[in-house]
Amino acid sequence: RVRIPLPVSNILWEHCIRLANRTLVEGYANVKKCSNEGRALMQLDFQQFLMKLEKLTDIRPIPDKEFVETYIKAYYLTENDMECWIKEHREYSTKQLTNLVNVCLGSHINKKSRQKLLAAIDDIDRPKR
Repeated sequence: RVRIPLPVSNILWEHCIRLANRTLVEGYANVKKCSNEGRALMQLDFQQFLMKLEKLTDIRPIPDKEFVETYIKAYYLTENDMECWIKEHREYSTKQLTNLVNVCLGSHINKKSRQKLLAAIDDIDRPKR
């Protein structure tokens, strides 16, 4: 057994937690279809994950917690709110934003609104190219 100093352990935990949270968002972005109930279950699953994590480590606040919660909650936004949200949240990849819009299609965003939101995502992505 090798003892790891607490500061090193905390840095390792922080990186592991950040990676896990980023992986969760990437997984949510790969969903092809999702109902309101499905997103609610995602929130519940994430809350369970946080509860278990808080028992394992003393790191507070949990790194990238808001990153995951914000992405899950974005599903419930109206068209106008989502357009503003897309422009404000550049921390998400183009793929993550595009999938969010595509998954919302049919549940509370129509095709015309979807095209408008996808154009907004493309406009944000354009300067990167």
